[in-house]
Amino acid sequence: MVFHCRCFSFPFEEIEHETRTETKSTSTHTYYTAPSDLNRSINSAKKPNNLRVFTVAELKEATNNFDKDRNIGEGGFGNVYRGVIKSLEHPFDEIQVAVKYAKGVMKGHREWLTEVNILGVVEHPNLVKLVGYCAEDSERGMQLFLVYEYMPNRNLRDHLPRRSRRPLSWTRRLKVAQDAARGLAYLHEETASEIIFRDFKSSNILLDDQWNAKILDFGVD
Repeated sequence: MVFHCRCFSFPFEEIEHETRTETKSTSTHTYYTAPSDLNRSINSAKKPNNLRVFTVAELKEATNNFDKDRNIGEGGFGNVYRGVIKSLEHPFDEIQVAVKYAKGVMKGHREWLTEVNILGVVEHPNLVKLVGYCAEDSERGMQLFLVYEYMPNRNLRDHLPRRSRRPLSWTRRLKVAQDAARGLAYLHEETASEIIFRDFKSSNILLDDQWNAKILDFGVD
């Protein structure tokens, strides 16, 4: 089947609550709940990824226990928190990240696995980088998180005239448009898989510290 989420369209396998396999005369469905099942789905991707695997404890430490003052976004997928993690290459260095919590059982599982399997293997200067993920059981059930590079200048919508007293200059707006177009062209034309960005809007164009634009369905509505 072809699974459609807010950004992407690609073949995907159903996810349900219980872990079991049911064989019928026409099809076989596999159901996932445990982190090991989800991790097997990630590892079965055609291309390897270099994503970091985090624990919930590590992400709590990175976000000061998901402090509400570090909440930088909220959408249909879940809340997004600013965090700080240690660099693997330089242990004494710290890296700012954005930690997104995948709330909701069915919808959260599908979109979480979509982003890990797709964003974990694509790379482009105008796509927000996926740093890693977390899938861990707890007393509250399955805890799913995605960890992205932090984009300090927020999204394009925050800098448009109706929302900002100091909107972007026309020169900077043109640069943002060019960056976003490059990101779209890469997804639509240069990837081996069929990746169609279906929710292109100003809130999904994020800006780094140098005002370079990178696209992602960040869940900030």
